Amino acid sequence: MGLNMLDILYAALMSGVTAVYHYLSEHVLTCLIPAFFMAGAIAAFVKKEAILKYFGPKVKKSISYPIASISGAILAVCSCTILPLFAGLYKKGSGIGPATAFLYSGPAINVLAIVYTANVLGYQLGLARAVAAIAMAFVIASVMSYVFKNHDSENDLKSVNDIAGDDTEPERPLWIKLSFFGSLVGILVFGASGLGWVPKLAVVYVLTLFVSVILIYHYERHEVTQWGYETWDLTVKIFPVLIAGTFIVGVIAHILPPETFRPYLGNNDLGSAFLGAVIGAILYMPTLLEVPIIGTTFGYSSGIMGDAPALSLLLAGPSLSLPNMIVLFRIMEFKQWLAYIVIVVALSTLMGFTYGLIVG
Repeated sequence: MGLNMLDILYAALMSGVTAVYHYLSEHVLTCLIPAFFMAGAIAAFVKKEAILKYFGPKVKKSISYPIASISGAILAVCSCTILPLFAGLYKKGSGIGPATAFLYSGPAINVLAIVYTANVLGYQLGLARAVAAIAMAFVIASVMSYVFKNHDSENDLKSVNDIAGDDTEPERPLWIKLSFFGSLVGILVFGASGLGWVPKLAVVYVLTLFVSVILIYHYERHEVTQWGYETWDLTVKIFPVLIAGTFIVGVIAHILPPETFRPYLGNNDLGSAFLGAVIGAILYMPTLLEVPIIGTTFGYSSGIMGDAPALSLLLAGPSLSLPNMIVLFRIMEFKQWLAYIVIVVALSTLMGFTYGLIVG
């Protein structure tokens, strides 16, 4: 009996180690490192008034919410990669609504993932995912802004002195700024793409050289140093927690495999939709991985899993995970953290249940 328990414990621990290994090999070099550098650049180089102009608490919702949603969707990254970018915006005084819309839309309104969903799981589910995710980004932003009015008011009061400090920064042509950040976005997008290693590294290498030239000729040394400091600060705060969270998820997945929930995900009732949202909120699923998990592991493609829990999982899974929630706990205030998680799970459940009623 003791030997069996040791074997089970060893297998669970190895499952956690394997999860960390896959995470490191598949995400750190191509996704997280570029994301940390880009987040550090936002914190170091983007003036506060630029953030407040489009994401600030006083910006019209008709402007800030669409821009926040589109900005996140263009990056097409998973929940772990969006975290340092969100941290950079949050730290700069963005309105809580646009910031959380960006946080949700990055992994959820992923054009590549939506197209992949339509091709593998059916165009009906793919379209439902796209429409529901866009609607959720706006609702999340609206609810968070309404509930946490005081947070935005405090940021607005603090922004005056900070903006005055930003005026000392040297002015640069707009094309320099666009080229710099556009290159960083290109490195992130191509690094996380499904291209082969040779074309991927070739593009990233050229873009990296371009960024280096811009830094040498158009930025001061102390600014580059500040960029490095901001990048390192975000890395130290976020990366260790992601590793620990990924290990825990790997252990849980071995002890309580997803197949355990199959009997409970075969209907389109509210309970099944809620369970699908909860599973999606806990499991760590790199972008695109949610499609085979739903299609094969939970049996959607074979008719075992219902439409309601499938959509609920697709909506909650990309934007939440246990490692994601642990990191967000360190970035956001507790009430904001709890509200964001509850809103995402509740809306994912409601959207999935509604879809189940329509197609069922």
